[in-house]
Amino acid sequence: MENIEVKRISLQELEQLQKIGRQTFQETFSDSNSDENMKKYLDEKFSVEKLTEELTNKDSEFYFAILDHTVIGYLKVNFGESQTELKDSKALEIERIYVSKEFHGKKVGQVLYKKAIEIAKQKNSDYIWLGVWEENLRAISFYTKNGFVEFDKHIFKLGNDEQTDIMMKLKLAN
Repeated sequence: MENIEVKRISLQELEQLQKIGRQTFQETFSDSNSDENMKKYLDEKFSVEKLTEELTNKDSEFYFAILDHTVIGYLKVNFGESQTELKDSKALEIERIYVSKEFHGKKVGQVLYKKAIEIAKQKNSDYIWLGVWEENLRAISFYTKNGFVEFDKHIFKLGNDEQTDIMMKLKLAN
């Protein structure tokens, strides 16, 4: 998969972002959650208004993973006040790395992860952190393999369901 292009997402690509965002979230979590909670979450988090707000936020960046002119995944990173929790000026949060199911295991997530590392270094971040659902063993394994360690837990609301996320961090070498 060496032909993957990573490209920053602009406001003009909101529809594509909405499509890949809904698709990959559904593929990843629909088997483990009720239709009602999935619908509520997707309607709220992937609405045009919400994505417009996120895409125009100076402290958040989105990137597509593109293969043969097709979007196959995406990355969202936050810094400063846009971080969902820690709000540490010396940290970068990976809020989302999602890849289309048919491309799982083909190093697309690794390409997006490397982009996050590159951004963190450009911003002189001391560390990268993220939250991952305790039942998403595939993602936990991915981050552990990349050197992340658990440091806390927090509650993530999916619809009306409160779920536990494991918070993980990776200290960057100066």
